[in-house]
Amino acid sequence: MKAFLKNYRQAPRKVRLVASLLKGKSVVEALAELDFLAKRAGLPIKKLLISAVSNAKSMGIQTDNLFIKELRVDKGITMKRMMPAAMGTGHRINKRTSHLNLLLAEKVLAVKNSPKRTVLKRVSPRTVLK
Repeated sequence: MKAFLKNYRQAPRKVRLVASLLKGKSVVEALAELDFLAKRAGLPIKKLLISAVSNAKSMGIQTDNLFIKELRVDKGITMKRMMPAAMGTGHRINKRTSHLNLLLAEKVLAVKNSPKRTVLKRVSPRTVLK
């Protein structure tokens, strides 16, 4: 259950603020939080999360117990632009982009072993044939 977004036109530092809020949360909690978040990166991350959930549905996985295992924000390409400055010079402006990788996983409930376990013995093929 992966989804990725490449070359999103916002600096990784700003996108990581939103990503750190969502790590480890269930899909339902994350979608509810993104609806009321006042950050520009909220909408693209919400679309990315919906895409990952639909990928999980197509694989036949229950979406009720999915959670965000990993939401990684990496540096994308940097577009270099010039801003005119005094005396005919120019200052460089870096327009940074981000790569987002989202990984969903299922919550697994721990099952305690009962004290009365049945142990299966291995039977060799020779004893079966006799």
